[in-house]
Amino acid sequence: MSEIPGDLKFLKSHEWARVEGNGRVTVGISDHAQGLLGDLVYVELPEVGADAKAGEQIAVVESVKAASDVYSPISGKVVEVNSALSDKPETINEDAYGEGWMFVVELSNAEEVNELLDPDAYAEALENDDH
Repeated sequence: MSEIPGDLKFLKSHEWARVEGNGRVTVGISDHAQGLLGDLVYVELPEVGADAKAGEQIAVVESVKAASDVYSPISGKVVEVNSALSDKPETINEDAYGEGWMFVVELSNAEEVNELLDPDAYAEALENDDH
């Protein structure tokens, strides 16, 4: 079972969101997702200033096995991207919830955070996926 930090919210499509408390949310893909994808070889990040829409594709990760869309868990404006991933996409494999973060969104609707899965609900969704 993948580790699931208690301070995160999730989409069923395996993106995580960490509310930073300043109206910003850091986003990445879960440890489970990077494990399914295998060794990541490329990350396409959104542009700073791009509009993120909850549930819509905003980035792409590619592994030796497959390319996978990354969906934004919340709506707002992209204010920061983890450009270090361009040179070292494997950082997501090594530290999905830490140095492997992908981008930061300034929330336009804080209510959307309440619609995301909490860690227990995400763990339950993963268990249901495995059956």
